[in-house]
Amino acid sequence: MQIIKHNELIPEKKWIQEISYLKTKKILSDKNEILKKLKKILIESVKKRIPEKKFGILFSGGIDSTLIAYICKKLNKDFTCYSVGLSNSKDVISAEKTAKKLDFDLKIKKYTISEVEPLLKKTINVLGKNYANVVNVGVGSVILATIKLGNKDNIDYFFSGLGSEEIFAGYQRHEDAKNITNECWNGLKNMWKRDFLRDYRIAKYSKVQVAFPFLDKKLIKYSMQIPEKYKITDNIKKYILRRAAVNMQIPEEFALRRKKAAQYGSGFDKAMHKLARKNNFKYKSSYLKHLKKSIE
Repeated sequence: MQIIKHNELIPEKKWIQEISYLKTKKILSDKNEILKKLKKILIESVKKRIPEKKFGILFSGGIDSTLIAYICKKLNKDFTCYSVGLSNSKDVISAEKTAKKLDFDLKIKKYTISEVEPLLKKTINVLGKNYANVVNVGVGSVILATIKLGNKDNIDYFFSGLGSEEIFAGYQRHEDAKNITNECWNGLKNMWKRDFLRDYRIAKYSKVQVAFPFLDKKLIKYSMQIPEKYKITDNIKKYILRRAAVNMQIPEEFALRRKKAAQYGSGFDKAMHKLARKNNFKYKSSYLKHLKKSIE
């Protein structure tokens, strides 16, 4: 799926149309066959997006970025994983452990809380004040900082795991939904305003390209035919993707790791909360309003 054409983000209406075209009532049944085919499509989706030059992977140690890096490693490609967060954050700890075990080249930038505030200001500037709410700034600051880390190595092409949560039911709202499949379709349609606008502005500012293998048309269509019971099993979200990873020889301790959203896993949301309190604000949103005014 091409989200960016001619260096511009495709219109929201176009994105929703593209997703609607992929919708099907067909539901697969054979679990072993699903795993076999899913593995093949995943590898194809990553492989066809690999550039001729060295590239980076936005890496958190979660199943999505680990799977992308693992496939690239098996294909003997030249890449580096990049990760950011507070020194004791779950994502930094997991990224280090996963990269060491699976022999990924990894570079990490460990932030102090005082270093987070300038990053938040920069993120607000990049996103635009009207779009810079707590969630967008929290997630955006992680993406911006990670890309900045890669830029130091002259990397201008990155892989992102965006989209996996929607097609494999990775959010709590999927678990709470009466119809998981419908919630996945709705989530996909809402990605334009929730995710693409944020990531596009950051990529454009940073002058980089970002590849999204989980938003491949073939992968979306196939994944959305997988039964709900294989997406969330025994309270394990994205179950079928995790089993596919295990089948590809990724150790279960990494394939089954439960990960929080980027702003939480990196510790940046926690830093934002502490900075808000330090500046005498009860809410993070009030603190962000204060930052917006300070950069006017």
